Amino acid sequence: MGIMRVNPTRMELTRLKKRLKVARRGHKLLKDKRDELMKQFLETVRKAKDLRERVEEGMAGIHRKFLTARAEMSRESMEEALMLPSRTIALEVGSKNVMSVEIPTMTFKSGDENPGTLDILPYGFHFTSGELDDAVLDLSRLMLPMLELAALEKAAQLMAAEIERTRRRVNALEYVMIPGLEESVRYITMKLEENERGNITRLMKVKSMVLERARTGEHG
Repeated sequence: MGIMRVNPTRMELTRLKKRLKVARRGHKLLKDKRDELMKQFLETVRKAKDLRERVEEGMAGIHRKFLTARAEMSRESMEEALMLPSRTIALEVGSKNVMSVEIPTMTFKSGDENPGTLDILPYGFHFTSGELDDAVLDLSRLMLPMLELAALEKAAQLMAAEIERTRRRVNALEYVMIPGLEESVRYITMKLEENERGNITRLMKVKSMVLERARTGEHG
């Protein structure tokens, strides 16, 4: 680690000591932030993993039911049944601050109090398959978990990026800035001590010369 280009003065020493104190405090705060972010990141990843397994299992079941309905119905009948929606859906997107990271929040709103009931089906039952009914209802029930999963995975992505940024800053302070400041403080301290020893030596020589002259004058 190279020493910074500094003037070996007491004023510079005081300034560097203040910078070193601030750097150490910032290093501790950033490490605490990194550790807390990592804790929340791992918790978010765990929740997202569990939810993704649930969503993928649900989507696989829905896909199977759609395939069964497709086998029981003609293509035209299925397209006609699903052509017109029976309700409107609103998605409110917001955010919350987690350790200086803006995490997205999603709120799914529908006109139906219970999205898993038969009144959401956009068609009559005369020409449709029961498998199609189940598939549409299951998909409606899965909408909220899918939105929650999207928010969790985006949160994990943002936290991972912030963890990496914080890690780089911690490393820069720990391995570059703080050691450089410490070396510079040691260098200036040694220089000042060396100068002080030199001054003392010169004073002692001057004193010795004055005493010698005084003794010579007395003998003369």
